[in-house]
Amino acid sequence: MEHTVALEVSYDGAPFSGFARQPGQLTVQGSIEDALALLYGRPVETTCAGRTDAGVHARGQVVSFDLSGDEFASRPLSALSRSLNALIDDRASVKRIGEASFGFSARFDAVSREYRYFIYEGADRPVLVSDRVWHLKRRLDIQAMAEGASYLVGEHDFKSFCMAVSAEGKPTCRNVSEITIGREELLGEEVAVVKVIGNAFLHSMVRTIVGTLVAVGTGRREPSWVGEVLEARDRRAAGENAPAAGLVFWHVDYGDAVSAPMRKEGNRV
Repeated sequence: MEHTVALEVSYDGAPFSGFARQPGQLTVQGSIEDALALLYGRPVETTCAGRTDAGVHARGQVVSFDLSGDEFASRPLSALSRSLNALIDDRASVKRIGEASFGFSARFDAVSREYRYFIYEGADRPVLVSDRVWHLKRRLDIQAMAEGASYLVGEHDFKSFCMAVSAEGKPTCRNVSEITIGREELLGEEVAVVKVIGNAFLHSMVRTIVGTLVAVGTGRREPSWVGEVLEARDRRAAGENAPAAGLVFWHVDYGDAVSAPMRKEGNRV
């Protein structure tokens, strides 16, 4: 192997059983790797920036893989992008492609990852955005949620905010640099948006954070309760796991890890 290629991929998570390949299941990684195997006549192993769960969407997922010199020379990257988009499931799309520094890893070279969670507040059905939001029938107290979120910013043990089975025997400390909550328009509908940025995330961590903050936003809990949940280091202490449909893997920051030619061409991921 002599070259590393990076893709920025978006996908509608609804039909996929998550990102990671699973036998007998439709997954994003499986779809991409099957296409690459067809194009290059061999199995091509890919690495992603963050393994999203079933039903979780992505706007800026990043995938990397290595090619030999001959494979890399066999087709321009623009042609590779077109071929991949023709072969992968039509609920996914390669948005950008570029050559990264050889050995670049979409996972290990990431400096931070950003997720956004969308919530619709109202008794009426949000028919135009129903597959992209968590529908709550009451107005949230955004200020209280922001106060609760402040307990989670910084480096902490987030064991309370991940699936218990996935935390067994594994480190659960992560650094969350930002959590902001506001409102914006989505297809003409006002939605609440929870933005979470961190160095890395545990299994279902963002969805558990959102579910916990919603308990505060609906008045069922005080903002200080979020700090108690964090200290408990016990998943049973936290709020519900927010539905997958409202979560989007938004962006990955790599600092200077991606090669200069990629940045120069405006294709940096």
